[in-house]
Amino acid sequence: MSNEATITVEHPGVFIQDELDARGWEQSDLAYILGMSVSQLNQIIHGKRSISVDLAVALGDAFDVTPEFFANLQRMYDLALAKKPDPGVKTRANWVGSFPVREMIRRGWIEDTQADLLDLQMMRFFDTNSVSNIPYVGSAHIAPHAAKKSNYDEITPVQLVWLHRVRSIAKTMDCPDYDKGKLIDMLPEIRAHMHDRDDFCRIPYLLWECGVRTAIVESLAGGKMDGVCTWLGDNPVIGLSLRQNRPDNLCFVIRHEIEHIINEDGKDVAYSHVDVFDPDRDSNSLPLEEQRADDEAAEFLLPQDKLLSFMSRKGKFISERDVLAFSARHHIHPSVVVGQIQFRRHQAGVPNAYAFLRKYQKSIEDCFMDWEFRDGWGRVAPVGL
Repeated sequence: MSNEATITVEHPGVFIQDELDARGWEQSDLAYILGMSVSQLNQIIHGKRSISVDLAVALGDAFDVTPEFFANLQRMYDLALAKKPDPGVKTRANWVGSFPVREMIRRGWIEDTQADLLDLQMMRFFDTNSVSNIPYVGSAHIAPHAAKKSNYDEITPVQLVWLHRVRSIAKTMDCPDYDKGKLIDMLPEIRAHMHDRDDFCRIPYLLWECGVRTAIVESLAGGKMDGVCTWLGDNPVIGLSLRQNRPDNLCFVIRHEIEHIINEDGKDVAYSHVDVFDPDRDSNSLPLEEQRADDEAAEFLLPQDKLLSFMSRKGKFISERDVLAFSARHHIHPSVVVGQIQFRRHQAGVPNAYAFLRKYQKSIEDCFMDWEFRDGWGRVAPVGL
C-alpha cells in the first residue's frame, strides 16, 4: 500500500485556502500581504511546497495566530508523509539496549546480517528457541549461583554474554567424564605447574584429564569477568578471561573455580555467578561458598600463616631478594607472593600497594596461544551452529 493512501493529515495549504475563503480574500491578496508571487503561494496552497519556519511566522502575522500553528501543521503533515520505519530498527534497538551486539559481531560470535535474522542469531547464541527465555529482553529470571543461596548480585548482561560464549565453547569439547577423586588427587600436580610461567599452559590439560573443561575467552568491554564455574549437566566447566593478565590472578582464579567444582557450587542453577577479583573485593561480605573458595585458593598457593609471619618479620622492608627466596622455598611463581603481599597491604590501607615489585606481574596471554579452546585476541573459537 502506498504512503499516499494512508495519509490522513492534510497539507497546511488546505487550511490557508479555508482561511482565505472565510475572509473573502483572493490568493493575490495574501500574496501581496506576504510579499511573494501568486504562483509561489499557489504551490503552497496545493501542497507542492512546504511551509518554512520564516513563512510560518509571516502567516501567523497575516492571520493573527501564533507561528506555531502553521509550523505544527507542517510538522504533522511531514510525519504523516514520512516512510514507515524499517522494522529492523526496533529489533536492533531491543538487542543493543541490553547486550553488546556490535562487539559480538566484531568478535565473530554472531553475523552482521539483516535485522530480521538477528532474533534467530541471538536465540541460537543463548541456546534457546524463544526470546522470552533470554534474560533482560525476555521474561527469564537470573538465578543465583546456588539454589540454597540468595545473596548474590545478579549477573550483568555483558557477563551473561561472556558466560554463554564460555558454555558454547565447552560444549564442543570431547572431554572425559568428570572424576572428582581424580581432580582432588591432581591438585598437587596443578600446584607444581604454578611454579614456572612456562608450565601454566599445561594446567588446562591436567584439568581435562579429570573431566574439567577449560574455555579461555577474552573479556568484553564494559564488563568485568575473571572466571566462572559452570556446569553442562554433570560436566564442570571453568571459564577464564585473563582480564587482569597477571600470573598471580590466573593461579588464584583457577584454584578458586576448582573449589567451586569440588563442592558442586551452582550445579543446579541455570546461570552461574561470574567471579570478579578486584583489589577492593571484601571476601567477608560474600556468600559462604565464595569465602570458602577464596580461602582455599589463598592457602593452596601459599600457606597463609607462613606468609603472615614473613610479612610481620620483614615489615615495610621486603626486598626483591626476600620475595624470590620465599617463593623458591614454597615452590610458587614469585608473582603469586608479590600479588598476595600487594593485596594484604592494600587491604591494610598502604598507599600504592600494587606498585610493589610490579615487574613480576608480566603478561600471560601468550601462555595459552596453543590452547584450542581459546577465543579472543584475534582468534574465534569454532562452536558450530
